[in-house]
Amino acid sequence: MQIIRHSEQTLKTALISKNPVLVSQYEKLDAGEQRLMNEAFQPASNLFGPITLHSPSDWITSHPEAPQDFEQFFSDPYRKTPSPNKRSIYIQSIGSLGNTRIISEEYIKWLTGYCKAYFYGLRVKLLEPVPVSATRCSFRVNENTHNLQIHAGDILKFLKKKKPEDAFCVVGITMIDLYPRDSWNFVFGQASLTDGTGEVD
Repeated sequence: MQIIRHSEQTLKTALISKNPVLVSQYEKLDAGEQRLMNEAFQPASNLFGPITLHSPSDWITSHPEAPQDFEQFFSDPYRKTPSPNKRSIYIQSIGSLGNTRIISEEYIKWLTGYCKAYFYGLRVKLLEPVPVSATRCSFRVNENTHNLQIHAGDILKFLKKKKPEDAFCVVGITMIDLYPRDSWNFVFGQASLTDGTGEVD
């Protein structure tokens, strides 16, 4: 078992940029936002806690990736940014999200609140839930797990057609397994950066 822990200085170097555009944004933070920024790098903060790697099959160990700091992310020419006319994140639930309607509603309420906090400044809106049949997606029964699975690419096409005019992106959520192609066992989610669509299970 391995624990990855970053120092306060490492986090500040990675997350606070000297880019003039970003510096001007930092200067506009209100008192509450400044307090959160200052607390984020403290050892007792829950925002950037240690990461525990339990086995060699953990994602970080088995899929090594080049590090990316915030300035690199901000300067990425392929990064999509909201515009004045496209500042809404839409959530589309597909199929049942729980054993009861109350559980489904609580799950959506939690997810909406999380999106509003994480994507601060963007509106989060809900689309009317739809049954899986409405997506007209391909499906299969996994030969190993015997679980029903729906085709991730077909869901992306459905979401693209449903995407409202003011949407920055639309995200589909489902409790049904996804698969991207016949040769894959499953996938946790899939997205299209160009279309601003994605889905997770």
